Amino acid sequence: MFNDIGPLELVTIIVLAVLVFGPDKLPKVIQDVMRTVRKIREFSESAKQDIRSELGPEFKDFEFEDLNPKAFLRKQLDNDELGLKEIRNGFDLKKEMAEVTDAVHSRDSDASSSSSSSSSSSSGGRIDMTKKPEKPGDDDRPPFDADAT
Repeated sequence: MFNDIGPLELVTIIVLAVLVFGPDKLPKVIQDVMRTVRKIREFSESAKQDIRSELGPEFKDFEFEDLNPKAFLRKQLDNDELGLKEIRNGFDLKKEMAEVTDAVHSRDSDASSSSSSSSSSSSGGRIDMTKKPEKPGDDDRPPFDADAT
């Protein structure tokens, strides 16, 4: 619960508790706090048991920790029934990025240009991303974007 409290913070809390409550009342205050924490835990456990009994036998293995979105996603993604590990292992990011880079820089366009020109005419106006853009003429101005400057 308080995993991030360091030794300096703990000493500070103890000194403040002694100063606020005094050394005579401090043991009684600690007992009262512990009794309250125990009651809260008992109340939450009884509420969980009531909810489980109301849900019925089909939810007997229901865990309330699964309601935490992070825990739920972690549990679902660790489940191997989905086959995510095979998908992750079969996907080669470097190969895919190399193919995209080659397409952008129009490498190997000699072999694909003849097939892509015939496919672009039959595809009904599809843009060929492997072709190099045409060079603008001397009197053509590049497009101006006022928001980009």
